[in-house]
Amino acid sequence: MRRILPAACCLLLWPSVARADVVDSSASGFTVKIVVQVAAPPANVYRALIDRVGAWWDSSHTFSGSAANLSIDAAPGGCFCERLPNGGGVRHMTVVYVDPGKLLRLSGGLGPMQDMAVAGAMTWKLTDASGKTTVEVTYKVGGYAPGGVDSIAKAVDGVLAAQIQRLKKFVETDAP
Repeated sequence: MRRILPAACCLLLWPSVARADVVDSSASGFTVKIVVQVAAPPANVYRALIDRVGAWWDSSHTFSGSAANLSIDAAPGGCFCERLPNGGGVRHMTVVYVDPGKLLRLSGGLGPMQDMAVAGAMTWKLTDASGKTTVEVTYKVGGYAPGGVDSIAKAVDGVLAAQIQRLKKFVETDAP
């Protein structure tokens, strides 16, 4: 009985934690997939994702040191951008597909991948699940990096899973 209770508690908590996986990996690319359940309707999750990215993204994963400098223009050709001091800026990714409240697809390489010869496609899929939202993020990256692109797959998976967990917490509690 003592062993069953902790296991049961873990199973009860499991749906609230982001499930992250490197689902495919080779020297020329990788795919990571993160799935999390958010206790809010898809429209609320989408609004937070698009309009409030600077409130939930971790500042330690920005070039400027402040997530408040991030923005997403949710239109084809729009920018997931970051303002830098002295008028500088960074285009993290380009918006390529928008279906408000349901799907957002971006193209580009986040963080250190920007300096590599890689291309990435990140899809945010939001599905209604009885008043809650299943958020599924898939990031496919391919190209060339010394030592193989697969050498960064686990790190990318971890950073992205942490951001998605922060989005979940922000939507549910208004605090990342």
